[in-house]
Amino acid sequence: MSGVVHTVLGPVAPDRLGHVQPHEHLLADLSRYAPDDAVDEPLTPANYFAVRVDRNNRRDMVLDEVDTAVDELALYREAGGGTVVDATPVGLGRDPAGLREISRRSGVHVVMGSGYYVAAFHPPQVAALSRDAITRQITGDIEEGADDTGIRAGVIGEIGMSWPAHPDEVKVLQAAAQAQAATGAALLIHPGRHPEAPLLHLRQAVDAGADPTRTVLCHVDRTLFEPDEMLALADTGCVLEFDLFGTESSYYPPDPTVDLPNDGMRVRHIAALVAAGHGDRITIAEDVCRRTQLTRYGGEGYAHILRRVLPLMSARGIGPEDIARITRTTPARLLTLPGRTA
Repeated sequence: MSGVVHTVLGPVAPDRLGHVQPHEHLLADLSRYAPDDAVDEPLTPANYFAVRVDRNNRRDMVLDEVDTAVDELALYREAGGGTVVDATPVGLGRDPAGLREISRRSGVHVVMGSGYYVAAFHPPQVAALSRDAITRQITGDIEEGADDTGIRAGVIGEIGMSWPAHPDEVKVLQAAAQAQAATGAALLIHPGRHPEAPLLHLRQAVDAGADPTRTVLCHVDRTLFEPDEMLALADTGCVLEFDLFGTESSYYPPDPTVDLPNDGMRVRHIAALVAAGHGDRITIAEDVCRRTQLTRYGGEGYAHILRRVLPLMSARGIGPEDIARITRTTPARLLTLPGRTA
């Protein structure tokens, strides 16, 4: 692959990335999702399960400990991890300087996201910004660096969409698509929680100039549940991201009517897509965004895929070439900014 990858420590050749998890969070603040009756209590073995399942502890929803992130990524590196994409956009707690310190101390490549999340997390000024102004912001993050730090974003997203989408979310998505056309960066879309959302958002992005082959529809495993739905999305040429590995609840807490797949079912869906010839349109991650997902607090940690999921994939007949394509080749292709040199 020609081109480079923008990491928070500078440009890196794509063949240096190793195993990539293209949708994680190292520093983020999801506390706006906390219900009105949420508590703010320390995490202990006695309350771990309730906090993890009920999602009503504000402290669980904030990742702001640089030292903890360094230790967690050290475990990821020991297990064979090479690169993590921090998909935290502006308004969700993005911290370029913190990410740079985490990457430097852990020895793991970190790629930073850009753009905006769902409307509830938009900074107040987004409502007044034009689509072109937001495009310039995102393009500037990639070309020049974020927040006057000189730390460049390497992907666009995760761009947050609701169902039905807020008009400002559509504006941001269209701006992100324009920024992708200008920079060549991959676009990560967090779809609304409805089976029709991924295809609709993809069409909106493509109509605004996005390249579907460099566009990732995230959270497929909480949005689409029928094989035909997944195949129809893959047929567009976009990338399907199964990024909730390690989340083993029998239902989806934000929408209890949804039966959430476990890791075994996720692997079954992936195997079906591979068998249908779509093995080059799949990525996997864990979307770590809460403290109860970290090993320090009793969770699975960033190394869960490396330690448990890849052996499961192999045991269920997904071959080493397909696993390498899913965890290395496709993420490297997406993260490579074409036509650039170090």
